[in-house]
Amino acid sequence: MTQPCSIRLPLPDEGNTLAWGSLHGDAGAPALLDANERRDGATLVVCSDIPHMYRLEAALRFFAGPEPRGGLHLFPHGETLPYDTFAPHADLVNQRLTTLYHLHTGGGGLILAPWAALAQALPPPAFLDRFALWLQAGQRLDPESFRERLIRSGYQAVSQVSEPGELAVRGHLVDLFPAGSDHPIRIDLFDDEVDSIRHFDPETQLTTDQVAEVRLLPAREVPLDDDGIQRFRQAFRARFEGDPQSIPVYRDVSEGLAPGGIEYYLPLFFDAAASLTDYLTDDTLIALPDHHVETAEAWDREVQERYAVRSRDPLRPILPPEELFLDREGVEQ
Repeated sequence: MTQPCSIRLPLPDEGNTLAWGSLHGDAGAPALLDANERRDGATLVVCSDIPHMYRLEAALRFFAGPEPRGGLHLFPHGETLPYDTFAPHADLVNQRLTTLYHLHTGGGGLILAPWAALAQALPPPAFLDRFALWLQAGQRLDPESFRERLIRSGYQAVSQVSEPGELAVRGHLVDLFPAGSDHPIRIDLFDDEVDSIRHFDPETQLTTDQVAEVRLLPAREVPLDDDGIQRFRQAFRARFEGDPQSIPVYRDVSEGLAPGGIEYYLPLFFDAAASLTDYLTDDTLIALPDHHVETAEAWDREVQERYAVRSRDPLRPILPPEELFLDREGVEQ
């Protein structure tokens, strides 16, 4: 059995930095675990890229023994290139929103994030306040208004639930696959009261264990309710010249759809976008990798190069990098 392993190194005083040297191979993992155990609050570990994040996760879980204090939470970026027209995989969106909710509700532990995720615009914390939902057995629930609320927060109505972000209402049964959950749930209603909440297998559709409560998160990082759509439409018309009805992205959002790459229009849905640092408390310990300056500058160059290419498409006007990404200096402030 793997035993917890510790490398005890000094921690920086508040507001100061401290370099840890000669941590070859996976030696950094037990040092981070030890630092996390010796303090309250979150420890944000900035990774060079996605592969680095997953390698470090594996090392941390190997050395941790039991779950690290406060847990181990990943915050990947969408694994799309800047200004891509592809939607990030639903599992990645789930993971990102789950970690944001964990931080927003005061959770600590180890947070692993690649540099690119720190630089991207995010929904403000008020977005989670509005669309997150706790569901408990015994509470009253109107299935139709519940269904409409989930659709407004980004869930897709289907005949049979199989993937995150989907829901189905059949009489007194409500099936949905919450963002951030490993299993879909089946809500059995008795009149307008939640009689039971059970997990079920999406392949067999058979229920398994019963749970007392469940947490629901948005299925996307942009609001597609009436207010969100109206705000997007107004901001889009103010931001871009020409007839917006000729722009597919504008038409899709106006109809309540989420086209691929909608994340790169995120600031148009809010008065002000946020970044990951807006979800961190002042006492968060931040661990930066070697050569993080080079990593940051390479990311900044990639953003600028992608913008230069994508901005030439008249049918898909895009926001400039400074509205969507923090550069290295912005992240480090």
